[in-house]
Parts: sequence; C-alpha cells; structure tokens
Amino acid sequence: MKKLILSLALLAFALTGYSQGFAFGPKVGLSQTQLDLKSDDFKNGDSKFGYHVGLFARIGLGPLYLQPEILYTQTQGQFTFNPADAPIKDYEADFNRVDIPLMVGLKMFKVLRIQAGPIASINVNSELKDAGQTVQNAKFEDATIGYQAGLGLDIGNLIIDAKYESSLDKITGSMGKFSTDQRVNQWILSVGFRLF
Repeated sequence: MKKLILSLALLAFALTGYSQGFAFGPKVGLSQTQLDLKSDDFKNGDSKFGYHVGLFARIGLGPLYLQPEILYTQTQGQFTFNPADAPIKDYEADFNRVDIPLMVGLKMFKVLRIQAGPIASINVNSELKDAGQTVQNAKFEDATIGYQAGLGLDIGNLIIDAKYESSLDKITGSMGKFSTDQRVNQWILSVGFRLF
C-alpha cells in the first residue's frame, strides 16, 4: 500500500506541470490532536499539539483547484487505561508519519477558499511511551486513509489553511490483550508560501 500511495503522490505532483494555474512552495504548521478510542478499557485523554513541514502544489482549474501536499507530521495523543481490575494509568502515544493530502477546493472572492479531500498517512515511527507490560505490543498500521476539510485564505504569495482531519481507518486494533478501535482526530493550522 505504501508504494501505491507514493506513486499517486508523485503522479499528482507530476501533473502540476501541465496546468496553467500552477503554484508550488513550502508549508509548515501546527496541529491539535486527540485520540478517539472506542473501548471499555481505554478512555480518550487530553488533546496534544504537534507540527508538520513539507511541500504543497496548487493546480488551478478555473474556480476549482487541486492541492496535493507531502508533509512530515509529528503528533501525540493521550489516553487512559482503566479496566475493572487494574489501577488507572495515563499513556501517551507518539505518531511520526508522512502525510499526503489531496485537497479539492473552490475559490471565492479571490482570497477565500473552501476545500476537502482524502489524506493518506504512512507510518514512519509510532510508539507508546512507557507502555510497560499491560498495553505492550501495540501494532500501528503501516498506512491509513482519512479525510480533511476546511477553509483557506490567499494573501499575496501567502496561503493559510485551517482544516479538520479524521481517520477512516483505525491506526491500531489492539494494545496488549485488549481490543480497541484507535483513530486520530486533529485540527490543523498551516501556512505556505508560493515560490511561483
């Protein structure tokens, strides 16, 4: 699946060269992430901040546009383990991944944009901190699919995106002997600069 996702990303960036309304540049931003665990043994914890850095391209199609991106993303999530026969314990998970969103958007009033689209996430190195014996052996998926939606502003060569992201796939289905449906939800604020 990793090869397919990377191939699609390269194809999207290659197609940008055939567009008249083309832009390209760096992009950085912050995210506020919360884990969503559907399980009787685990409870959702506090949201955590993360960051991302990478590149974006914009392919103009009249009032519509395509915006593929490739980003290195580092996020965290917190959850509580609270089974009936054990003491309550808080855990943190680190997620390091390559994100490949493909936004489809509509330009309005020259500066405002509305956008939505799929995102593929490739796991680089995700792990639980201080997992111990109880929730060890959490197997994080190699790649997941999700979606993003939000608004954007274009001010000169500066682009600002505010988006919500949620996962369509669970990032892990078990921790130790306990089953869970663990997903990542996050609010994202990012800034890009059009080099051309």
